[in-house]
Amino acid sequence: MSELKIAPALEAEHQTHTYHKTYFGFWTYLMTDLVLFAALFATYAVLRDNTWGGPTAGEIFSMPFVLTETMLLLTSSFTVGLAMLAIRSSKRALAFTWFIITFLLGAGFLGMELYEFNKLANEGLAWHANAFMSSFFTLVGTHGAHIAVGLLWMIVMMVKLVKDGITANNTRRLTLLSLFWHFLDIVWIFIFTFVYLMGAASV
Repeated sequence: MSELKIAPALEAEHQTHTYHKTYFGFWTYLMTDLVLFAALFATYAVLRDNTWGGPTAGEIFSMPFVLTETMLLLTSSFTVGLAMLAIRSSKRALAFTWFIITFLLGAGFLGMELYEFNKLANEGLAWHANAFMSSFFTLVGTHGAHIAVGLLWMIVMMVKLVKDGITANNTRRLTLLSLFWHFLDIVWIFIFTFVYLMGAASV
């Protein structure tokens, strides 16, 4: 009888220990990613005036377009929070609905970003046009690549949510996904301010 009581206790302790290591590892990853973005921001700050006679940031960016992008991503951060609240309340259908909405908002943001890149390239302002464009494409493109990874992760988790339901492992993975998504939202706020708003103010 005592052995039967001890076994579940040991299993629960092992699971808690695993969760703590997972969260610690993920936060460590986010901090290293933060260092990466800090380096890209610093590079952009140094190179943004090196246009080699080409147009400046204020001359090529459309603020209404970028503001729409920003609203899509900010709204997706809100909806992923609602999805996690539904997960905590064991409402699988509602959580799935909010994740679908989050995915569509994120995909819309990424589509607009790719459209902007393509438009700039067609205007002769590709990544290799000058140092300014190289730093811009690297910084914003790295963020876009993270968004793409987040969307793929979301697809996988939506499939697992439908297949397995709200399990402890799925809840943990979805929590990490939501942290990742909020992190990207925060990084974009800095990009929007530092790249676009300050660029528009420099006209």
